[in-house]
Amino acid sequence: MSDTAARLLRILGRLQVRPAWTATELAERLGVSTRTVRTDIERLRSLDYPVDAVRGPAGRYRLGAGAKLPPLLLDDEEAVAVTIGLRAATGVSGIEESSARALAKLEQVLPNHLRAKVTAMHETVSKAPENTGSNVADPEVGADLLAAIATAIHDRHWLRFDERGEPRVVEPYRLVNWQRRWYLVARHAETGDWNAHRVDWMSLRMPTRRPFAPRPLAGEDYSSFVLRTVAFAGWTVHTRITVLAPAAEVLSRINATVGVVEPVDDDTCVLVTGGDSVEVIAVYIGMLGIDFRVEEPAELVEHLRVLGARYARSVA
Repeated sequence: MSDTAARLLRILGRLQVRPAWTATELAERLGVSTRTVRTDIERLRSLDYPVDAVRGPAGRYRLGAGAKLPPLLLDDEEAVAVTIGLRAATGVSGIEESSARALAKLEQVLPNHLRAKVTAMHETVSKAPENTGSNVADPEVGADLLAAIATAIHDRHWLRFDERGEPRVVEPYRLVNWQRRWYLVARHAETGDWNAHRVDWMSLRMPTRRPFAPRPLAGEDYSSFVLRTVAFAGWTVHTRITVLAPAAEVLSRINATVGVVEPVDDDTCVLVTGGDSVEVIAVYIGMLGIDFRVEEPAELVEHLRVLGARYARSVA
């Protein structure tokens, strides 16, 4: 590789890891004059790489948006991390083919010593199932759907969608990924009510292109809001369970994200919780180790009867 070509790649590499560089800073890193740097910048521009000049006291260069993707220059650790990440990526449907193409391109150009590391990781590491606590398959969300929602959040445009057949128009604020599921935290455009919408239950309608004036959630802790909200509306099956124990005792036995505990009196409380199947709920409430009563939903009540009879027969 010629000295000039190598230097151009080094300039691109530096522009990719820091927002802006002065000609003097680049010259010092490359061991050349500022005049050579300016000449190299013009060479990059002639090759259609978008190097912008940022005006200021010293003047700076930065990599802008262009018509094509410039070479992505990675160091050894970055290349290995990206390759392993592409192999392990899960939870978003619709990107399998593009991920495979990106992985093939990256592995093709990896130096031998890096390819050996990646191959060793691939051949010696096994990935166990992530979902071991449910008999319901994890939902997959298309990359296009996530991108469309993220764009509406970024552009501060009202978002219009159907949620299980119900039309919604909301002010979107944040996407949150929790327990292998995606949630959109949004404010109802008319009522002002906040909610966490499961993205796999959403079907987007035509973009509104209608901007809104942001009114963020108090404290802007969107992740905690999702954890609090899911117990009420984020599951396929919901239930209110009367637990024959003080609220403090129940709270000491569950994770705060499992449900909401409402005191009734000194010896009784109500646990508001849910899951993606009655089987999952039955397992978790059984793990409380406390007596309880369930009146709804009917399918959960029936499942508990079946379980009770089954457990009784097991020790007969």
